[in-house]
Amino acid sequence: MRRRILVDGTGIAVSAFAFGVVYGLAARQEGMSLVEGLAMSIIVFAGAAQFAAVGLLAQGVPWLGIVLLTALLNARHALYAASLAPWMQDRPRRQRALAAYLLTDEAFALVMPAFRALGRSDVATYVFAAAFTWIPWISATLLGMLGGQLLPEPTTIGLDVVFPAAMAGLAVALMVDRRSIAAAIIGIGVGVPVALAGGASVGILAGGLLGPLLAMLVPGRPSVGPVPRDRAADATEGLP
Repeated sequence: MRRRILVDGTGIAVSAFAFGVVYGLAARQEGMSLVEGLAMSIIVFAGAAQFAAVGLLAQGVPWLGIVLLTALLNARHALYAASLAPWMQDRPRRQRALAAYLLTDEAFALVMPAFRALGRSDVATYVFAAAFTWIPWISATLLGMLGGQLLPEPTTIGLDVVFPAAMAGLAVALMVDRRSIAAAIIGIGVGVPVALAGGASVGILAGGLLGPLLAMLVPGRPSVGPVPRDRAADATEGLP
């Protein structure tokens, strides 16, 4: 199972590193110190929200406004957390807190198929998947703030295509029933037009929230959940 995460996560790691460099450079250009830019990546750890925060900072938006707007942009993570909650409910609070900190679009897309295949949650697998985003993002932030101007833009070498392509492939693995398929269709149907009209951030927010919420109205059995611990061993037999 981790072999599959390794393959799927490699493209994500490359893209995360490239855009982490861009973020570090942008943060430095907007007057953030090395400590401030690196601290944002370590503490906030949310790529889209960090780019938005840098842009809002450049426009002179007060810090309270930046916090509220970026929190709204990342509101979709509440839905990710709700999907993961049944899998993590028997875990100690510290492990759930760690999982919450490491939760990103990429981590969710990597671990959900793994949890379903295992029939249970596995914190080591979760951390392994999240590392494909956390490590390159933090290290790239440091590199971008120290010397990102010496590196080419991701778009000039085609790395801007890697991330959406990888996420599109991972999204297919998450569509396991009628509700998840409906969520994807509604999310795309809402997100794309809104993004074209009001910007990518607004489109992501609208599609990410309305897709799952409206899909809950679709009749059908819920997706496969965790199995009891005494059956977990049977569920993992034969897995790589």
